Amino acid sequence: MPTTPDVPEGFRPARIPGEFLQFNGPLYGKWTPERVWLGFRVEPRHTNPLGICHGGMLATLCDMLVPLANVYDPQGVRQFLPTISLHIDYMEPARLGAWVQGEAQVLRTTRNMLFGQGLVTADGALAVRFNGVFKLGPPFTWDNTDDPWQIR
Repeated sequence: MPTTPDVPEGFRPARIPGEFLQFNGPLYGKWTPERVWLGFRVEPRHTNPLGICHGGMLATLCDMLVPLANVYDPQGVRQFLPTISLHIDYMEPARLGAWVQGEAQVLRTTRNMLFGQGLVTADGALAVRFNGVFKLGPPFTWDNTDDPWQIR
């Protein structure tokens, strides 16, 4: 995984399975007993022709945040969470070089679905708010379900 300079203190490379984020990341995570964050530094490859972070990259971050909040919650389900719907409001641009980070919370879990919401900031300014619905998928296939993305 490539390294990015100026990652804030406490953030570690998130070891997210699959190849998608190998090309679109890197993402960094930070965990405390109270909350978990996921973030990245906006690089040229993340930007659109206007030089701001592409909405698709921000959507990718949002799509990862509710499952991240769930798996790092001791009461969270230990299942994959394929996205059913994701609603995103883009509030402010995230410019080249900005540190973008977000957090989410699980609102409700039913027999088949999980509902969540979150916020994303860019250099401390609110950039995105989102909510999503996720399908309860198959159980995790890896051993380390307490720290699957190795951010502790």
